[in-house]
Amino acid sequence: MTFARFVYGGPRSLRALLSLGVAIAAAAAHAQSWPTRPVHIVIPYAPGSSPDVLARILADKLQVRLGQAIVVDNKPGAGGNNGTASVAKAPGDGYTFLVSTNGPLVYNTVLYKSLPYDPFTELRPVVLAGAQANVCAVRSDSGIRTLDDLVKAMKAHPGQYNFASTGVGSLSQLGVELLKARTDTYAVHIPYASSPLAVMALLQGDVQFACVPAVAVMPQVKAGKLRPLAVSTAKRSALTPEIPTMKEAGLPDVENVAWMALMAPASTPNDIVERMNHEVNAILQQPDVKDKMAAAFMEPAGGTPADLAAFMRRERDVMTPVIKRSGATID
Repeated sequence: MTFARFVYGGPRSLRALLSLGVAIAAAAAHAQSWPTRPVHIVIPYAPGSSPDVLARILADKLQVRLGQAIVVDNKPGAGGNNGTASVAKAPGDGYTFLVSTNGPLVYNTVLYKSLPYDPFTELRPVVLAGAQANVCAVRSDSGIRTLDDLVKAMKAHPGQYNFASTGVGSLSQLGVELLKARTDTYAVHIPYASSPLAVMALLQGDVQFACVPAVAVMPQVKAGKLRPLAVSTAKRSALTPEIPTMKEAGLPDVENVAWMALMAPASTPNDIVERMNHEVNAILQQPDVKDKMAAAFMEPAGGTPADLAAFMRRERDVMTPVIKRSGATID
């Protein structure tokens, strides 16, 4: 008995360990038996949006790996809040997930006076699935050749520079607001309903610059109509290796990406979250998935649920003062 007490702490601890072993085995069996019916992935945006494209790429692979149909449900509206709230309020039974973005998962907690959900308590992170860089660009005939040129021009002519975005509170606005805050410059925000419309405004000379997703900018760069100044990622993007980062352009504290994360209702069991995390991480490594994402200028991410939770908290800490400084509100 002395040996048992030394190793296990006695009979009670032994019983506790045995109980824990049974619980772990039951959880593993649960994860292996799940799912037994179709799994729904909610997209809080319209079909054809970047989260929708990514979710459908994942869904094609997940239904093979999980052995069940994966149903993609588009629930757009209210800046992504409607669909995100529907998952936050859904049962945590492993049959409802969410692919959402910076806005509904972080920025809207500051932009809106109140939300119908709390992304930090009513949702649980599963995996950071992918990201898109913003590319800051000007017209090729503008005379501005570098990001430093743009910053100097804004300082020399305060209020005379306009920039396009994809809407109030979008990353394409808030990324520029971060740039303005770090460089103590001013430019007038002109929101548009989509990336193509923002790029069209730039091409027509209605605005002087824009920092919008690469998928909208690069065709015009290749056509010689736009000049890219910098990419918003910390490292050069493999999809646009010729474009310098903000850091390389002289702004080490400016970094932002449009990211897409897989989330679940907060009460979803750990074993199911871990199983889904494992499956998505494996899918993101498949060459054909990388190719499909690259076609939309998206890069795979991955990592643990804890990685995503920490990432979301950092995003909140960095962007909350930027949003408040900009004065951007939606309601």
